[in-house]
Amino acid sequence: MGATGRAIDQRQMAETAGGADIGLPPVKAGPGCNLGIIGESARLKRVLKQVRIVAPTDSTVIVLGETGTGKELIARAIHNLSSRRDQPFVSTNCSSIPAGLLESELFGHEKGAFTGAVSREIGRFELADGGTMFLDEVGDIPLELQSKLLRVLQEQEFQRLGSPRTVSANFRLVAATNRDLTQMVEKGLFRSDLYYRLHVFPIETPSLRERQEDIPLLVWHFVKKYAQNMSKNIEVIRSEDMEALIRYSWPGNVRELQNFIERSVILTEDSVLHRPSIAEPKNGQKQRAVTPAVRTLADAEREHILNTLRETDWVIGGSDGAAARLAVRRTTLLYKMRRLGIFRPEN
Repeated sequence: MGATGRAIDQRQMAETAGGADIGLPPVKAGPGCNLGIIGESARLKRVLKQVRIVAPTDSTVIVLGETGTGKELIARAIHNLSSRRDQPFVSTNCSSIPAGLLESELFGHEKGAFTGAVSREIGRFELADGGTMFLDEVGDIPLELQSKLLRVLQEQEFQRLGSPRTVSANFRLVAATNRDLTQMVEKGLFRSDLYYRLHVFPIETPSLRERQEDIPLLVWHFVKKYAQNMSKNIEVIRSEDMEALIRYSWPGNVRELQNFIERSVILTEDSVLHRPSIAEPKNGQKQRAVTPAVRTLADAEREHILNTLRETDWVIGGSDGAAARLAVRRTTLLYKMRRLGIFRPEN
C-alpha cells in the first residue's frame, strides 16, 4: 500500500520522509479483510491461522489481549467460519453489567424472582442456543458467580432465577479478557477449574505496537470509511504524518487509532488528511512529541525469557530447565510464552 500503489512498510516510510506524499492505495487489506480484520503482518496472520483451525470445531476459545486489540472481531470471525454461522452470535460484556444484575442477564429470571422482576426474561445463554456465546471481559465475573458459569459450560444446563426448572442451551463459548487470569487464580480471584475450562484453545491478539506494519493499512481503511460517511474526498496523507502514526505506541491499540483517524477526517477540509496532535498538552505543558515507542516491561520480560530459553536450548521443564531458572511453574512459563508470542524456532 502507499505511493503509486506500492506496498510501503516502515523502511520505505523512512526513505520517503520529507519526500512525496502518500496517495490513495489500491484496495488491499490482507487475508482477514473478509472477516472485518485488517492487516498483513506475520503476527496477525498467525492469529488468523489459529482462528481458521479452531472455528470448525465446537471447542471453547479464550481470546487474550490488551484493550482495543479487536478481541470481539476475532470472536465474530470464529463464529462466521463455524457451522453455527447462521445462528445467533450473542455478545455480553461482563464488565459493563453491574455485578448484582449479571446473573439475571446471563441466566434469565422468572416474574417475581426479585424486586422489579415484573415479567419473565430470557437470559443470554438461552438466546445463544444453537449459536455462539461471547463473554467479553470474563475476568470481571464475580467469584460467587463463577461456579454457576462453570456448571453451564460443563453441562450446558442452567436454571433461571426464581425457577426450579432446568433449561438446556446448545451454544459454543468464546470468551475474552485483558486480564492475567493465571495471576488471578494464584490470588484466589478466579476459580482454577473455570480457568482450565476456558483455556481450551487460547488465542493471543497482538497489540498494535507489535504489528506496526499494519498501521498504514488500518489508517487508509479508517480514512476511507469516515471520509465516505462524511462525504469528503481525502486522497493524500503526508509521508511524515504516516511515519509519525507508525512510530506512535498507540496504548489504546486499534480502537485509539480508529478514533484518532475519525477526528482527523472531521478536521480535514481538502484532499490531504489533516493530522492533529496525537497528545494534547495538559496544564500548559509543552506538546509531547511523537517519538518511537519506548521499551516496555513486556519487551524486557520477553527478552529475558528468550535469553533463558536459548541458554537451556529451549528445555522448559526439569531441574535445569527455563522454568526452574526463571523460578516459575512450567504452566506459567508456557502461558507467558503464548502471551508474548514466543515460539521455538524451526530447525
